[in-house]
Amino acid sequence: MKWSKEAETAIKKIPFFVRKKVVQKVETHVGQKGKALVELSDVNELKKIFLSKGGMEKEIKGYEITSCFGSAGCPNSANSVTRLSQDIEKILEAENILAFLKKTVKGDLKFHHEFRVSLSDCPNACSRPQIADIGIIGAVLPGVSGEACSLCGFCVTACDEKAVELDEENQRPVIDVHHCLRCSKCISDCLTGTLTEMQNGFRVMLGGRLGRHPRLAMEIHGIYSHDQVLEIVKNCLRFYKCNSQNGERFSHILSSIDPII
Repeated sequence: MKWSKEAETAIKKIPFFVRKKVVQKVETHVGQKGKALVELSDVNELKKIFLSKGGMEKEIKGYEITSCFGSAGCPNSANSVTRLSQDIEKILEAENILAFLKKTVKGDLKFHHEFRVSLSDCPNACSRPQIADIGIIGAVLPGVSGEACSLCGFCVTACDEKAVELDEENQRPVIDVHHCLRCSKCISDCLTGTLTEMQNGFRVMLGGRLGRHPRLAMEIHGIYSHDQVLEIVKNCLRFYKCNSQNGERFSHILSSIDPII
């Protein structure tokens, strides 16, 4: 659907974490009126509805799950999160977080009450998993195989973190696992197969948030399989529902237990 310049300018002022929902709602509203162009008046009309008492609550489903565009062919994709995202959404639906929020939150529900999960195919993290309740990033741990290294240096050039060096004496690459972000670019650029995939899975981080007191999510050390991530999500949701009071964010609950988190 086409948008007028004024409408586009107005929608860009909407916070990014709800902008997609608002755009969809505006276009549905405009389509129902038989129009093909979104105008500023349409945006303002929906804004008035959203900000009215109980208006926002009608659009809330209790959780939000977002992912990057890696599945569409992004060259930086380390490990696809598409299937994982679908399975996590099934878990979120089964937990009926909306009913839980309606029961525990005093007053109208707002978007910041929703439990947020964000997934990204690679460490570039376009979907901003670092500020979600649960953030997930596709990961591949590189290792050195028995194949001879040509010392071409392509792996060194490929690594933005400077986590790969060449050991010319032993004729092999050396990986600094403390700086490696598990993006797999060095493996992709290795012409001889010397660098290979040692572990494929996902990095997991917990407790990110924006708002008045923003905090980046803290990463759980390690790389986790598809099924392990699902178990982590289930455990986090159980913990959240057992401890959240009046819509308290998952991140705040973690912080109250351990200020370091």
